[in-house]
Amino acid sequence: MHAAPRDPDDIPPPPRKGPFLLAGLIALGLLGWGGYGQWQQRAAADETLRKVKSAVPKLRTVTAERAVKPVEITLPGQTDAFARAALYARATGYIAERRVDIGSRVRQGDILLRIAAPDLDQQLAQAEAQLGQQEAALVQARALVDQAKANVNLATVTNSRTATLAVQGWASKQNADNSQASVLSQGATLASAQAGVKVAEANIKAQQATVQRLKALTGFKDIVAPFDGVITTRGVDVGDLVHADGTGTALLSMDRDDILRVSVNVPQNAALGVRDGLDAAITVPQMPDRTFSGKVARSSVALRLSSRTLNTQVDVSNRDGTLRSGLYVYVTLKVPRTEASVVIPAESLVFNQRGTQVALANDDDTVRWRTVHIQRDLGTTIEVNQGLEGGEQLVMSPPADLRDGQKLERQAPPSDGQPLKSAAR
Repeated sequence: MHAAPRDPDDIPPPPRKGPFLLAGLIALGLLGWGGYGQWQQRAAADETLRKVKSAVPKLRTVTAERAVKPVEITLPGQTDAFARAALYARATGYIAERRVDIGSRVRQGDILLRIAAPDLDQQLAQAEAQLGQQEAALVQARALVDQAKANVNLATVTNSRTATLAVQGWASKQNADNSQASVLSQGATLASAQAGVKVAEANIKAQQATVQRLKALTGFKDIVAPFDGVITTRGVDVGDLVHADGTGTALLSMDRDDILRVSVNVPQNAALGVRDGLDAAITVPQMPDRTFSGKVARSSVALRLSSRTLNTQVDVSNRDGTLRSGLYVYVTLKVPRTEASVVIPAESLVFNQRGTQVALANDDDTVRWRTVHIQRDLGTTIEVNQGLEGGEQLVMSPPADLRDGQKLERQAPPSDGQPLKSAAR
């Protein structure tokens, strides 16, 4: 089936070129306007970058100070009595008299308690009587020695005469032998008597030691104060039975508190500078208006492995009795520095991919970054031991885009600005 031929009058005329030309001109105009805008933005950006590169920031500077003064370190501590004694009985008996109670102030040598010990008194009396018997035995032994010496002399004279008569024929040989044997016998008797004297003397010395021991024990019937101090505990009262075995509860306990020991644990970073005689200041939270002076008197020398701290004791005078044993206190030590360091404000530090750095302001008003090592962080100030020598000009709060060699304008510090203070003041 074939389509019918179209009429030439039904064919539409070709489109006109005017609208297309207008649309093209509009598109070209928009492209030109957009390109001009892009050029303006790029030019403005280049101008801004040029201004940024050529800008001279106004920055505050501060001088880094070399720290040479001792380091003040404040640590918690505890007061303790300079001496403490727990008094036990050395004589068995009953408490006959009590002269003190807790809180009593006593002087060295004061009688605190009296113990009644009748058994001990009887033992001493018996020992003294036995000593008298031993002394009488010594007198008797010495008398026997004198008698033996007289017998020896008589036997010697008799033997001499008998021997002479025997030679002359007036006495028999047997009598001469008997007199000679008598001399030997009397000599043995004298030696025995002299040995008896030595035994008696030894017995007297032993008995004298027994008497002295019992006298010493009877001296312990009076419990006396070993030093000046205060009674802190009392474990007995009048009529209580006490034993001389040193076990159980102490009769009394006392502290010497005219001088107090303040125990403090110094950390490793300051322990190397702690020496005997180092000044210390002690404060009590409940007495904020008072500061007590003391000095380091002793330390353990070796650090504790568990905490890496040095056990240190500070002696503090307490003659007025203001301080008490067992108080929680703060101890401030002025520890000499073992190495020099430089104090800078924490505001001058920058932490970036290159580490911990500060910006130095050179004499020609250019910037130079330098890496430092922090030794101690004290909050508003920092101590560094590497990277600075002291006296350098540091930029405060340096911006992140500050570059090496960039110019800067030093801004005058505020009129009420305070100078940088060393942490070791």
